[in-house]
Amino acid sequence: MRKVQGMTATLLLTDPLFLQHDAGEGHPESPARLRRILQVLARNPVAGTVMTHPRSATDAELLAVHTREHLDAMEQLGGRFERIDEDTAVSPDSIDAARLAAGAAVQAVEAVMAGQAKNAFALVRPPGHHAEPGRAMGFCLYNNVAIAAEAGRRLGAERVLVLDWDVHHGNGTQAAFWGRRDVLYQSVHQFPYYPGSGAAPEVGRGEGQGYTVNCGLPGGNTDADYGMIFEELLLPVAQAYRPDLVLVSAGFDPHRADPIGGMDVTERGFAAMCTAVRKLAEEVSGGKLALVLEGGYSLEGLSNSVHACIEVLAGRDDSFAPGTVNADARAALATSREALKPYWASVR
Repeated sequence: MRKVQGMTATLLLTDPLFLQHDAGEGHPESPARLRRILQVLARNPVAGTVMTHPRSATDAELLAVHTREHLDAMEQLGGRFERIDEDTAVSPDSIDAARLAAGAAVQAVEAVMAGQAKNAFALVRPPGHHAEPGRAMGFCLYNNVAIAAEAGRRLGAERVLVLDWDVHHGNGTQAAFWGRRDVLYQSVHQFPYYPGSGAAPEVGRGEGQGYTVNCGLPGGNTDADYGMIFEELLLPVAQAYRPDLVLVSAGFDPHRADPIGGMDVTERGFAAMCTAVRKLAEEVSGGKLALVLEGGYSLEGLSNSVHACIEVLAGRDDSFAPGTVNADARAALATSREALKPYWASVR
């Protein structure tokens, strides 16, 4: 990887192999998603960014999150067309693409931890946050962001924040760190909705109690609603936690045009969320921030929102648009705060 001079550039990691993963005709998680992102970036390059090809994750990096049985099962699918469940399928290049996606997430962390990049965005597929330690599901084969968090820990981050704004709850990431406090998992998502997890009382277990933060919204929520959740729940807890590394499961299916999600978020809303996490990272972790692409199935909504977030990573600021907050969002916030009061003074 080319060294970025003076930590002034945002690193973008992607590869043509990601376009070879094909879950089948009509599947929403299609190669067109990443292809459109790259087309938008080619038409409107963002100054202050550098793009590079990632490396594949090693067995050791994958095994930091997944079981040996899961790795073996995935490897046996290499070179084949196979349906894992009703949502999740592979084509001959999918397993190699999934290993490369996990490696891209690790390499993003390596770059920001080593000071080779100001921040980073792994533009990958297949996505990862539904993949549990022993199970592929929900379009996901390996849990890219969880593997990246483990890499951050190995590289010296004592505390890692994983913030997930995908419309679906990241059950796999939650499961990976359920009993731990060295990784704080935060998710704002639609609830009840696939995969069924992510209720406010899900706060972790044992030493990890309080280190899982869930806010499930009922649907139809706007930029203003997300702004309230960030400002009154996610950011206060994150600031109290003071992570050494900030990771984002960056799913763009809360976009108002998304055919799968039920939210009403705009590109400006995603830019505001990205601004908030970038400023958090600058405040508490020396700017160490990496985004990893998850969902987003409106080609226009996804590509424009990714582009807006890359502009923010490169230095542009945005803020949540003012607006009336939905009563249902206030109720969801209150439920989450109540569940977390025993653990975080910042939400009492």
